[in-house]
Amino acid sequence: MTEPDGKVFRDAMRGFVGHCSLITVGEGDEATGLVVTSATSLSAEPPLLLACVNRSASSHPLFARYGHFGWSALGAVHQPVAERFSGFGGVRGPARYEGAEWETAVTGARLLKGAPAAFDCTLEEMIDRATHSILIGRVRAIRTTAGAGALLYWNGAYRVMES
Repeated sequence: MTEPDGKVFRDAMRGFVGHCSLITVGEGDEATGLVVTSATSLSAEPPLLLACVNRSASSHPLFARYGHFGWSALGAVHQPVAERFSGFGGVRGPARYEGAEWETAVTGARLLKGAPAAFDCTLEEMIDRATHSILIGRVRAIRTTAGAGALLYWNGAYRVMES
């Protein structure tokens, strides 16, 4: 029996519903970020979050360099933000932050205003496995917005869940 190839695996993964989260990292000209659907809680005591980040992502080296990052769940109205941070239309770096409002909490990392939940994190650990790194963040501050809904990704397209 042979293992499935990458394309078969990726196509099958489209059957999972993923909640879109935005991870922001860097400052000034190095400010960037990415959208992930692999975000989840790891521990409540202490509060830890986990995401898988492709090692070829432009933001990947910045996690270790800066040691902190913002983690914002995307709400029902945040598809344009998700598209910019996914690189639609070639948008890169600091330009990804345009068209949205941001705030900071403890570390200086940017959090999306109006996000259902946003977490200011320090880098606890990065574990390399195959093409990705498992990013573990220690939560230093939390911001929430009631009634913001959720932005989901399923079967190759964004979907909205209203609250």
